[in-house]
Amino acid sequence: MTTSFGFSSTTDDVLAGVDLTGRRVVVTGGSSGIGVETARALAAAGAEVVLAVRRDGPETAALITEQTGNPLVGSRPLDLAVPSSVAAFVRDWTGPLHVLVNNAGIMAVPELRLTAEGHEVQFATNFLGHFALTTGLRAALAEAGGARVVSLSSNAHHFSDVVLDDLAFQHRAYDPWLAYGQSKTADVLLAVGVTRHWADDGILANAVNPGAIATGLQKHTGGLRTPVEKRKTIPQGAATSVLLAASPLVEGIGGRYFEDCAEAPVLAGSSELFGGGVAAWAVDADNADRLWDTATRLIR
Repeated sequence: MTTSFGFSSTTDDVLAGVDLTGRRVVVTGGSSGIGVETARALAAAGAEVVLAVRRDGPETAALITEQTGNPLVGSRPLDLAVPSSVAAFVRDWTGPLHVLVNNAGIMAVPELRLTAEGHEVQFATNFLGHFALTTGLRAALAEAGGARVVSLSSNAHHFSDVVLDDLAFQHRAYDPWLAYGQSKTADVLLAVGVTRHWADDGILANAVNPGAIATGLQKHTGGLRTPVEKRKTIPQGAATSVLLAASPLVEGIGGRYFEDCAEAPVLAGSSELFGGGVAAWAVDADNADRLWDTATRLIR
């Protein structure tokens, strides 16, 4: 599907005239980068917004309230790489949840790092923690009636499919970009899986490539390396997330990959560096089912 929005559209463009009063939203990683802009835009449209963050939650929530005049902005602690933290967030949530934006992430960690459970840290943070959070909040999403899940991916998903028999790089040489790419493919497959498993509950999910935006995400890479003409501002980078979270234009749509505020084409081959489109492996239903079953075992 296409919309009237595009590469240069901002969050305010996408949400012009949209009223989110009465909607409850969680944004992971909502205290920095495009996460805080996503939260601000949704709050400006009237939503009740909870920032699920490791740090700076209360301060950021207060700033968003000051900017938008919306007092229904708060925060709760969440470390996606720590299962007990995810479990606590889920346990403490009550009532319906209309929108879950799985935004938080880390990129290109230089050396192989494993969590206490033995998971590669990018896979654990970018995907597995979000999988546990999303599945843990299923009842709240179903209660909302027509809930949406937004899964942040990246053009880097073209670097790697999900290697289910070696997720933690125990049998192959670790590469920061392969690990990141694997986690970002998994994030697309999460959107496919949610839609396949929960559409009958009124829960739909889509994946997002926000584009190249200079944020703290590049702390391990020495800054943004993308050609200047392909870079976005933070409000432009968050626009597609906000579109999928709240726009009536995508009502009833799920299991797809969006970039520049439109559905991206599925590519038969690999993408050029800094190109567009979604790899076929990332929207494959069988891949999504296999990953769903594997992730379910891993979080038990």
